Amino acid sequence: MAQAADMQFYDSLPLFEAFEGVADEANYRPLPDGWVLAVADIVDSTGAIAEGRYKSVNMAGASVISALMNALDQRNLPFVFGGDGALAAVPEAMAAKARAALAAAKTWVAEELNLDLRAALVPVSDIRASGLDMRVARFKASEEVSYAMFSGGGASWAEAQMKAGRYQIEAAAPGSRPDLTGLSCRWNPIVSRHGTIVSIIAVPGPQGNGPEFQTLVGDIVALAEGEERGGHPVPENGPEPRLSMQGVAVESRAVAPKGRRFLAWSWITLQSLVLFLCFKLGWNLGKFDVTQYKRDLVRNSDFRKFDDGLKMTIDIGVERLRQIEERLKRAADAGVSSYGLHQQDSALMTCIVPAAMSRDHVHFVDGAAGGYARAAKNLKMLAPAGWQ
Repeated sequence: MAQAADMQFYDSLPLFEAFEGVADEANYRPLPDGWVLAVADIVDSTGAIAEGRYKSVNMAGASVISALMNALDQRNLPFVFGGDGALAAVPEAMAAKARAALAAAKTWVAEELNLDLRAALVPVSDIRASGLDMRVARFKASEEVSYAMFSGGGASWAEAQMKAGRYQIEAAAPGSRPDLTGLSCRWNPIVSRHGTIVSIIAVPGPQGNGPEFQTLVGDIVALAEGEERGGHPVPENGPEPRLSMQGVAVESRAVAPKGRRFLAWSWITLQSLVLFLCFKLGWNLGKFDVTQYKRDLVRNSDFRKFDDGLKMTIDIGVERLRQIEERLKRAADAGVSSYGLHQQDSALMTCIVPAAMSRDHVHFVDGAAGGYARAAKNLKMLAPAGWQ
């Protein structure tokens, strides 16, 4: 009963539907003091991306969300995907389960993806004691899916504390595996249709998240909205169907341990082939409506978000990108914001599909050649001294 009551806080938050509402503090509510933040990221993700391991990096980041959702049995968990990591807000009553899930995810990422996942649980009360806040809002992406948006500076503080070695979670015993049911990575990169896929991060400058920064966010969103479908990188009818054997290989590691992987690989390959044919030929399979699935896939994609700053991976033309960069530079010169960009020719999609017939599947979008990780690196290079 206590766990259900704790989650009721998030479930009862009002939804906002126009994305520019991320800049309106009236849409946000303070997280309860008893909650904790589950924070995780990949150490040296840019190095792994430089080696061409972008699918593995994104899979590792999404595995944190999948592990928490399954361990806590909460599909409507407040989380944000960051490309090479993730953040989720967890009620105190669920903290022990969250700790175990993160510990198992650390072991799985190390053993199966050969990456170093750093993870921490940070009390919201400690964030407030530091003089910052942790506020959350719910953006309605579609009738079936909403995404959490975070403001107040707490998420950035928690990530900085984790990187400094505080609140660390140790890896579980060798061979431990989190429950990653539903996690998949079957899509090939989605090529830009308008000119370039750009990943953008804009965070408050020395002036903080005041009216000037909120105006900047509104301006950037408005500029992006001028592109077809707001710069959505996923085509209106879904991605071009192609069979991604690299994605199948990565996904098979998520669902089966060594020794039983061939059966998992074969089953995932068969499912992917059937899905490919359904998408390509417009076939329905029993109760599976391919047209409805395509619509849901596009609407449920998280190509833009707010996590103590604006994050977008959008498909735009060269002139529109110039306008966005010019607006960001003016804001940076005025001390309103720090920003980072990274351009690439395609986007990457990683998915959590709890059940084939459900419509609440979620799809995480990042740039296919570094995306948010490289935009964050560029942001640090541009940011003033002292920025974390």
